[in-house]
Amino acid sequence: MFWSCDGGRGAPERRSRVSPITEESSLEDVCFAVCTALSRAGTVAVLTGGSAATYYAPHAYQSRDADFVITFSSDTAHAGNALRALGYREIGGTYHHDKNAFTVEFPPGPLAVGDDLIRSYDTVERDEQLLYILSRTDCIRDRLASFYFFGDRSALAAAIAVAQSGRVNLSSIKRWSEKEGEASRFAEFHESLNAAKTAGVTMRSDRKQSRH
Repeated sequence: MFWSCDGGRGAPERRSRVSPITEESSLEDVCFAVCTALSRAGTVAVLTGGSAATYYAPHAYQSRDADFVITFSSDTAHAGNALRALGYREIGGTYHHDKNAFTVEFPPGPLAVGDDLIRSYDTVERDEQLLYILSRTDCIRDRLASFYFFGDRSALAAAIAVAQSGRVNLSSIKRWSEKEGEASRFAEFHESLNAAKTAGVTMRSDRKQSRH
């Protein structure tokens, strides 16, 4: 039995059916298939980065790869076998699929934004598959970190889109931004978000997920 990273316990192992990855598989399809296969292999991998933003706001932001941070693994060899069974081969640390253009990467942990460790994440279920993913609030913080520290304005746009896709904790994001010394850039994000709402550029999502 594997339990979530919350308090050192990880998600229960699932015996879900893994859908094959084909040329037509979307990034979301790839993310669910990879996460489910790894979970069955005893590895908890949490979707992060731009791919998490694409899940929450697919009409506003598109990533070309899936970024997972591994928070627990009982057997790394077993995890590698699970990826190969899906049709992936590793080239220079990136996993490529012969039939699908989306690549899969595993940035080094821990799961964090700036200096703030992330100790919980959301779980989304789709049919018999699952996806571990940053919460909307943490996804926004992750995208804002790229804007704050690297000046990536596409990450700012992604943060704004995710903030419009569902309920988020703006107070928590503001406190974290101030702790990182980025109060002025948070103000820019907040003003841009309000401007987008005023302009009626909203993208809500009804996707349900549970918290770990």
